[in-house]
Amino acid sequence: MPAKVQQSVWTKALRRGALVGAVGLGLCTGAQAADKKSLYFVVNGASDFWKAAEAGVRKAQGELPNYTLQLKYPEQSSAAIQNRIMDDLVAAGAAGIMVSAVDPKTQIDELNKVGGQTVLFTTDSDAPNSKRVAYIGSSNVDAGKQAGELMKKAMPNGGKCMGYVGLPGADNARERIDGIKESIKGTKITLVDVRADDIDQPRAKRNVEDTLSADPSINCMVGIYSYNTPQIYRVLQETGKLGQITVIGFDEDQVTLGGVKEGTIVGTVVQQPYEWGYQGMKDLAKYLEGDKSFIPANKLMIVPTRIIDKSNVDAFAAELKERQGKK
Repeated sequence: MPAKVQQSVWTKALRRGALVGAVGLGLCTGAQAADKKSLYFVVNGASDFWKAAEAGVRKAQGELPNYTLQLKYPEQSSAAIQNRIMDDLVAAGAAGIMVSAVDPKTQIDELNKVGGQTVLFTTDSDAPNSKRVAYIGSSNVDAGKQAGELMKKAMPNGGKCMGYVGLPGADNARERIDGIKESIKGTKITLVDVRADDIDQPRAKRNVEDTLSADPSINCMVGIYSYNTPQIYRVLQETGKLGQITVIGFDEDQVTLGGVKEGTIVGTVVQQPYEWGYQGMKDLAKYLEGDKSFIPANKLMIVPTRIIDKSNVDAFAAELKERQGKK
């Protein structure tokens, strides 16, 4: 999941919408809007990671004049809240929904209900046993393997690593962890444990602080969700241990990219949420218009992940700013 997650600020902003957490990307109202089908991208929590996805949805909106597109944030990262949002959207006549499920395993009944009433895609974290039409997003196993490659390159003589994640029950978390373990198998690197925080920023920071107090032998930390690596960075900076512990990240938070540039973070494995937003909305529209030819037999539309290290971080940061419309 790039830039700092500001939970309290996000929560205040999210409560302003008519529906919980709506970020409107279609500008039509009244009779004009009634003629348009509505497509929604429902994310799993308030994080700046999704800013790039918003930019992708905006681009898709410009190419889909017959649709109204919106990206929606739950006010908390809760399966129950996310379920309520999807129920409200279906009741309002949503033509299609793409969702990053908070906890796919416990949400199967809800996803099946939604998938039985509208076109349902998954993204970021898949729910393959549900009635979703297709998944568009990363191979999180491959992303985990790439993180493992960074670990092996940085610690050829081995190391003891602690992982940090938001939602351990989500497929994206589990698959990343599985990929890391597969990559480091047979080496002297061990992933001692993975600490969860339920996308709670203070708790994410405390998890890192607790690790330093409880196990001084840990010499490697892996931030598995976008905000975990910045929290690792801040704690190590505050305790004077920045540069002493190997840090591997996921995603493109600005703190993470800054650490990669200065060499205090080995590298980060980035996804392409911009493409999820852009391609996902376009694909929902194509499906609704009767074109199903783009869906592969395995129903997985994989958008490759990339390793960002000191050699390419500047070029990637410039590309990210351009896509997000920043100067």
